[in-house]
Amino acid sequence: MTDAPIATLAVIGLGMATKPHLEALEELRGKVNVSGVFNRTRAKAEAVRDTFGFPVFDSLQAIADDPATDGVIIATPPNQRARIVAVMAAAGKHILMEKPIERTLVAAGDLVKECADRQVTLGIVFQHRMRQGARRLRQLVDGGQLGELALIRAEIPWWRDQAYYDVPGRGSYDRDGGGVLISQAIHVLDLMLSLTGPARSVQALTATTRMHRLEAEDFATAGVTFDNGAVGSIVATTATFPGEQERLVIDGTLGTAVLTGGRLDVHWRDGRSETVGDVSGTGGGSDPMAFPCDWHRDLIHDFAQSIRDRRPPCITGHEGLRVHRLIDAMTRSAATGSIVNVEETP
Repeated sequence: MTDAPIATLAVIGLGMATKPHLEALEELRGKVNVSGVFNRTRAKAEAVRDTFGFPVFDSLQAIADDPATDGVIIATPPNQRARIVAVMAAAGKHILMEKPIERTLVAAGDLVKECADRQVTLGIVFQHRMRQGARRLRQLVDGGQLGELALIRAEIPWWRDQAYYDVPGRGSYDRDGGGVLISQAIHVLDLMLSLTGPARSVQALTATTRMHRLEAEDFATAGVTFDNGAVGSIVATTATFPGEQERLVIDGTLGTAVLTGGRLDVHWRDGRSETVGDVSGTGGGSDPMAFPCDWHRDLIHDFAQSIRDRRPPCITGHEGLRVHRLIDAMTRSAATGSIVNVEETP
């Protein structure tokens, strides 16, 4: 006798970002049911049905009205989120949403508040937290084994060719809400803040390099102060060919941790060292989806369990707002050329 599935989910939006979700759901078959998929272009939904065997929904309302569907995975571009969230939250469907939450901090806060008001679970897809090296780093930070955090460095030297930005709306404020910060660096910045706690202030510079033609920025850098007293720096770009692994370096008073892709290298002041994980692909090169589905699998499984157990998921909507606050502050700082405080609202 097999255990009953934890939850039943539908998938809304079948663009590039959906690939690891679908592969993860295939691996979770029997644990997490898929009631169906929906896309504005039906041909994409039918192609997914032919590949994975998942049924096709004809409309958002059909998902909302389906009593078997406990929750949805929303993987549409950010400018389509508000209406979808409104329909699903009103129907009591729990929501796991791809990053970013929305295009602006205010709009993101509105969606988080709407889900809270409707008492539906909202989880955000920041899969970098699920990597083995990142999980071990959290243990070290939470356990105080690195000592007091002193210096933080986030480096995202990624590459996207012009064809990536030639897709209508990509890298625009109207569809995406910005460029490298909100579309690519947001993953590493969320992971950083989950370890360091909130940032207090930033002084930033953003630019569009001669490598690309897009409305928003493909380069951003900032100096950061954190609430915990640490200082740090951020450098993020999609103009570094052919793309390198992102790095998050945390220098503590007792040791230094270097997370390169999925591999963690730790060097303690007393001479000990430790390596956990491996340098797996994270989508930093010409293929944005060149990474395994394991991290999505674990995140989706946790989300499904959170529905069953009536507890918050591992990454909540409220927690997801923290990186939106940082990106908003960096954008305002770059526009004004001044040091900007990271606001705690919405």
